[in-house]
Amino acid sequence: MLSSTRDLREKISPDNQNAVVVGNPTMPKAWVDPTKEPQQLAPLPGAEEEARGIAPLLSTQALTGDAAAEAAVVPLLKKARTIHLATHGLLDGFSGGGVPGAIALAPSKGNSIDGNRGDRTSPDPATDGLLTSDEILGMKLQAELVVLSACNTGVGTITSDGVIGLSRSLILAGVPSVVVSLWSVPDAPTADLMKEFYRQLEQNPNKARALRQAMLKTMQQRPDPKDWAAFTLIGEAE
Repeated sequence: MLSSTRDLREKISPDNQNAVVVGNPTMPKAWVDPTKEPQQLAPLPGAEEEARGIAPLLSTQALTGDAAAEAAVVPLLKKARTIHLATHGLLDGFSGGGVPGAIALAPSKGNSIDGNRGDRTSPDPATDGLLTSDEILGMKLQAELVVLSACNTGVGTITSDGVIGLSRSLILAGVPSVVVSLWSVPDAPTADLMKEFYRQLEQNPNKARALRQAMLKTMQQRPDPKDWAAFTLIGEAE
């Protein structure tokens, strides 16, 4: 799988080295439970603070609220070298596509999922605010690193091929390294850990070591493992 990622990247010549940082977009509705009506996803003010704290470290501006619309963000993702998404990640309970998983972005006005329609396919998937694993599989990404700092982003459906979820879709789309959380993470500790991760990454290009050092530093101030141990690196360290 990783060799396929490298083969894909050899065919793509990045024309810039920018970063995309998203935090707390205007939340869409989603079928979290297929037996119930679509639910309005709760806002994540802590994720917005996280994004605003990280963006200066990556020499960019955070995209929040309506500015984080799927239609606006997706073209930026295709050019970015680093992608940081602090938002909801829907996996096993999300049934919006063939491959489990979706990242919550802001929907375009008038195109959010409406449970009264009775038709889950009626909204335009490119602007409904749910960037699905299937949609990611259809993209060619130039990013060296994607960080999914969100609730439930790392746990996919287990198959004979391993974990099928957002991380695998990103790797198959060309991303060699993906950092994901394995359980719901508290806002403040996550913001601290992520900022430290990017500081460490400036000093050491090895992503696994940078993440480990960020965890160790966070652990000094917040010894409870739920505050620092949720994140893992999938893919290549360098």
